[in-house]
Amino acid sequence: MNIQIRKATIHDMEDVRQLVIALAIYEKEPEAVIATTNDYKEAFKKGIFEVMVAVDGSKIIGMVLYYMTFSTWKGKCMYLEDFFVLPEYRKLGIGQQLFDAYLDATQRSGARMAKWQVLDWNESAHEFYRKNNAILETNWWNGKMHFNNT
Repeated sequence: MNIQIRKATIHDMEDVRQLVIALAIYEKEPEAVIATTNDYKEAFKKGIFEVMVAVDGSKIIGMVLYYMTFSTWKGKCMYLEDFFVLPEYRKLGIGQQLFDAYLDATQRSGARMAKWQVLDWNESAHEFYRKNNAILETNWWNGKMHFNNT
């Protein structure tokens, strides 16, 4: 197996979206994904987010999708929105390679913090992040609102 980690291109957006759908299925919320491939392409073209993909031959098998944000306490912050590797490619170090690529992009950007969310029941993710010396906060609750803007 010869896995390559590379920056995504506009042509990868359908594959990236399919990985996001697979992640939503894993997280038991497949109906929550309403963004279209065109939404991905438009946002990607505008630089709203970046993606690193793991490729096996010509098949995209994993990705990290992230974007710059700002912490009023710390300054520039890179937010990891989605991180997913297809189940049949797990336990091969591909997730670590993708996470390292995200951390490298974060540090190269000058961000002072890398940040993400993880579900409370996802013990394998908790273990992965702890192995990487991450701080997992359990005392903050997420807040959000949805809007029907088309």
